Amino acid sequence: MIDPWGSSIIDYDKLTQQFGIKAFGDVVGEIEDPSKLMKRGIIFGQRDYKKITDALKNGDDFATMTGMMPSGKMHIGHKMVVDQLKWYQQKGSDIFLSIADMEAYAARGISSVKSRELALEEYIINYIALGLDVEADNFHIYLQSQNDDVKDLAYTIGRKVTFSQMRSIYGFDNSTNVAHIYTPLLQVADILHPQLEKYGGPKSVIVPVGPDQDPHIRLTRDLASKFNDEYGFIEPSATFHRFMTGLTGDKMSSSDPKSAIYLTDSIKDATKKAKSAKTGGRESLKEQKELGGEPDKCSIYELLVYHLVDSDDELKDLKQRCLAGEVLCGECKNCAAELLADMLEDVHSKTDEARKIAEKLL
Repeated sequence: MIDPWGSSIIDYDKLTQQFGIKAFGDVVGEIEDPSKLMKRGIIFGQRDYKKITDALKNGDDFATMTGMMPSGKMHIGHKMVVDQLKWYQQKGSDIFLSIADMEAYAARGISSVKSRELALEEYIINYIALGLDVEADNFHIYLQSQNDDVKDLAYTIGRKVTFSQMRSIYGFDNSTNVAHIYTPLLQVADILHPQLEKYGGPKSVIVPVGPDQDPHIRLTRDLASKFNDEYGFIEPSATFHRFMTGLTGDKMSSSDPKSAIYLTDSIKDATKKAKSAKTGGRESLKEQKELGGEPDKCSIYELLVYHLVDSDDELKDLKQRCLAGEVLCGECKNCAAELLADMLEDVHSKTDEARKIAEKLL
């Protein structure tokens, strides 16, 4: 069982075998100009992605749906979602972004006022500073609590869901509050509502998520088929991306400052974190030169792969040199720190203007 509110998934192979997620590598060859996240295997899995490759090839309308539960600070791992939204927006997709304030209240006890504040200061401003065009006609953002279409749809689809089904998917028990039990229906409604007539009618929808969100995807696909006659819903597609390893070697977390680089970190603090991060280096300089490093276990190499180096050839060369013991961890840390400083300097320089735009959205 996967817990969307607290899962830490590491064994991606076991996950795909157990829940039937297909390899993204099976479809990446059908995509013109795939993103680096796609090419590098960071997006590792998919459900029913052929609908999206067909839409891309044929120029058909489709939507990209994602959401944020504002419960903490935005870290660099969250940038993956922004990068995917930007790519789909450039491909002509409608973008729907839900601020899950109702879920945050039910699951974490965070008030709607605090949710709005976190969403604005930690997420939306950074989304804009990272280059997402929120002023485009194809961009839609909303608070769950303020979207009657989503709330009404959640109520309607709840008619065909039983508590037994919710318990088997999410592990709910007698101690789970009813509001929390209701939140998956809001997630389903978030994903399906772009297909309502008000938003252009039935269309393919892609939902880029981490694998911990797959229970929502499976429930949504099931309910889409059950309401096909009434609404014409098409079962949504999904992609699954890997979690970033934290700087301490565990999962990167919004609640653990030592594990994460926050987008609001000062450049001094961020580069200090990078230079003290856990690497794939050996215990001694002698072993490093003789055995080589282990880049696949290195949070610094991962930082370069996910966010900081655009050139595939440059990354390949760095990995080979690391494996051969020709490059030391200090060199990689300094390189990552410089690139990270450049990235954050660019983001921070756009923050004031991004705040003005963000405040208008909400």
